[in-house]
Amino acid sequence: MPLLKEADLKKQIREKKFDRLYFLYGQEKYLIKHYTQLLTQKALGKGYSDFNFQTFPNGTSDIDAIAEAVEALPMMAERKCVVVYDLNVESLSAAGLKKLYELLEDLPDSTVLVIAQTTLEMDVKKSAKWKKFLAAAQKAGTTVELTKRGAAALEKQLISWAEKRGNGLSAFNAGRILQLCGDDLLILSNEMEKLCAYAKDREITLEDIQSVVTQNLETTVFVLSKALMAGDFDKAYQQLDLLFYQREEPVAVLAVLSSAYVDLYRVKAALESGEDPGNLSQSFDYKGKEFRLRNAQRDGKRLSMDTLRRSLRLLLEADVKLKSSRVDNRVILEQMIAQLKLVAEGGGR
Repeated sequence: MPLLKEADLKKQIREKKFDRLYFLYGQEKYLIKHYTQLLTQKALGKGYSDFNFQTFPNGTSDIDAIAEAVEALPMMAERKCVVVYDLNVESLSAAGLKKLYELLEDLPDSTVLVIAQTTLEMDVKKSAKWKKFLAAAQKAGTTVELTKRGAAALEKQLISWAEKRGNGLSAFNAGRILQLCGDDLLILSNEMEKLCAYAKDREITLEDIQSVVTQNLETTVFVLSKALMAGDFDKAYQQLDLLFYQREEPVAVLAVLSSAYVDLYRVKAALESGEDPGNLSQSFDYKGKEFRLRNAQRDGKRLSMDTLRRSLRLLLEADVKLKSSRVDNRVILEQMIAQLKLVAEGGGR
């Protein structure tokens, strides 16, 4: 069966037309966990016996045990369900891989096997072992890549969550939550739970959002980087102060800031070469994150390639200092911002 979309998976579950195998992977770990739980609940039905439900924890490499669980008949039920979390084919022995593929070729109709990559990251494009496994999984059952959702879909999700809890939420305020929290569904779910408890049985207002929602690392650093590119250095220092107040790890702060400058450099290089910046997603990991390329194209207009090169060098030097120097981390980052200011204004090194 070819790679299915999320909508197709939802339809299968709703109609209870279960496949023998489900392989769930991708960037959006919240959705992988959600659909793993939903598949288990719907495949087994209400009041299922523990005899018909078996799980294997992260990193399991005992394919014999998995095969034994899958091939065992359900007890006084139509089917059983076996869930394997974070199967890593790259760590399996040749014998283990052989047994795994033999199992996939002869899965019983009485079992729903779910392989859920809830934490493990895998590169299907570069790994021959993962390519082979994905092809075998598609032949044996249903495979679904659950990627990051776009802004419009996320706004609808936030509004839906609010309505289910008896709250109202406008599209504008849903967008404001996304600006503060980013696109991670687990973080958004937690923030919506807090908001709905705070604004019990009423419309969620902008004041509620400003009072309750926690601005995440990536969002704060994004505001910082945008301030730097706009030449608003007072705001940049305010955001840095907020990051230290939130006790964010300086190395992580610098990593996110550096990635924003790398985006700018790649987009600028593409434009100066006469290429469409949107094509960068074919060479770099921008799938589901194309907004970063659009933001870089918008925000980097006033910065030259020479400015970006020198800025990247300053970011690299700051990274080395954070990891090797005894100088206070805050001082290192404040000095870096001052140097980025000089470079952006046409001075500096």
